[in-house]
Amino acid sequence: MTSSRNASLTWWPLRAPWRVAAALWLALVVSPAVAQPAAGAPPPPATYVGEKACTNCHAKEGQNFAHTRHFKAFRLNPRNAQEQQVCEACHGPGSRHVQNATDHGALIGFTREWGTPVSVQNNQCLGCHQGGQRIRWAGSVHERVDLACSDCHNPMGKASATGLLRKPSISETCYSCHQQQRADFRKRSHMPLPEGKMSCEDCHNPHGSSTAPLLKANSTNELCYTCHAEKRGPYLWEHAPVRENCLNCHTPHGSNHDKLLVVSRPVLCQQCHSSTRHPNDLFTAQQLPGGAVENINERLLARSCQNCHTQIHGSNSPNGVRFHR
Repeated sequence: MTSSRNASLTWWPLRAPWRVAAALWLALVVSPAVAQPAAGAPPPPATYVGEKACTNCHAKEGQNFAHTRHFKAFRLNPRNAQEQQVCEACHGPGSRHVQNATDHGALIGFTREWGTPVSVQNNQCLGCHQGGQRIRWAGSVHERVDLACSDCHNPMGKASATGLLRKPSISETCYSCHQQQRADFRKRSHMPLPEGKMSCEDCHNPHGSSTAPLLKANSTNELCYTCHAEKRGPYLWEHAPVRENCLNCHTPHGSNHDKLLVVSRPVLCQQCHSSTRHPNDLFTAQQLPGGAVENINERLLARSCQNCHTQIHGSNSPNGVRFHR
């Protein structure tokens, strides 16, 4: 009995390593579903790594960001716990990005090249920038064409005096897409935008409006009246096309004709007033030597219907039914 017990004690140190090996084999081979996560399982949620971890790799971006209003707000006066995360307040938790910088799904990127959906990018911005000028963003023409906030704004650097724009000015930012308007502002008669006396935002709200052209008023005329109040009226004698829409006679951005007119005078007036018993009958196509309105006779040069009809936008004179002096 004693010899049998001694033999088992003698062999115990030799059998212990085999037991350990068997336990590891069972854990790693026989039951992999227990030891390892199932294939296709979602990765663990990302965690915040802190601003210092971001600037270790993105030192240049950190220097540019230090001059922006976002940096001053997040670093000096954060309103909540999210803003205290600084970089990760907008880009999201960065632990997965630190592990694999090439994984574009690990972080919210604000460039077209990164591939983050535009809706995700804009929702990050609208999380703080709701209301105000952006109250009509949903459903606006810019939102419908999938425009991202970062297409116009650069929150990571101070490239403009105001608005954290991608270009030095509002107008240059708008010109990036609106090339026709850029050409119009270079015409002979134009709004004083190239001279710096106004910007696109004086008439338009790029973040949304109740009108199709994103006007900052309910109609074109209301917008024009904000500067041209003398044309508002009310008038005793109203000019119908003026009352209907200023764009019946004028172009909004620029024209090669005087006073931003769509065509030169008197041809502009002739588009409506072409058959009245008046000296303007001389200006009709049948009376012109060339037989067409485009071939203007030299007798019409430097002459205009407004030589007599000066109050063309409307008149309050008892004798103003014809918009005379």
